[in-house]
Amino acid sequence: MIRLDHITLSFPDGDRRITAVDDVSLTVDRGSVVGITGPSGSGKSSLLAVASTLISPDAGTLHVDDVDATALSLAERAELRRDSIGIVFQQSNLIPSLTAEEQLVVMGELDGPRRGRSARNAARARARELLDAVGLADHAAKHPAQLSGGQRQRVNIARALMNEPSALVVDEPTSALDQERGSSILALILRLTAEFDTATILVTHDQRLLPLMTSVHSMVDGALTTR
Repeated sequence: MIRLDHITLSFPDGDRRITAVDDVSLTVDRGSVVGITGPSGSGKSSLLAVASTLISPDAGTLHVDDVDATALSLAERAELRRDSIGIVFQQSNLIPSLTAEEQLVVMGELDGPRRGRSARNAARARARELLDAVGLADHAAKHPAQLSGGQRQRVNIARALMNEPSALVVDEPTSALDQERGSSILALILRLTAEFDTATILVTHDQRLLPLMTSVHSMVDGALTTR
């Protein structure tokens, strides 16, 4: 579950501040996809940055499951992101030297020294399961340069799910794709949200799949309204 209560976020602009997120409240339950649309510069990405604990708000609270993320230290927020929040950015940002499977397996090494053989084997099994879930079981040994844009974004989504997060935050994952591949990616996120029981916030400009989402909100000048 993701719950944002009266979130306000502003940024300095000379001798004044610009409000990017204006008193936004939103709850996303596990197994549901909440879509957010709106014009560029309306505050959508800023809201996602707060929801993923990358930025602390000026006011309001963020809960991920039962954890008040706004009360955590920087290190504690990083640990929460690693364990409970999957983030899918607009660009896949894959590591060129790693195969598709290795992109996922390395997520298990973020918590410190290398683990034992059994844990690494479990991580590889999890990676293969996720690559199969996104339709890339036959591409596990390929490097990013050998994959299409849509395939790289599928790896990106699988990587975000590697540590079994309860929350998934997705920022315009189809912006670099053509319409057909973009719709395929959005449909995949909808399916995986149900399959892996995540609470998903999804920013998108693709109008065709909005009716399939649990709810859709529009953001204008930092304020959120239900469509």
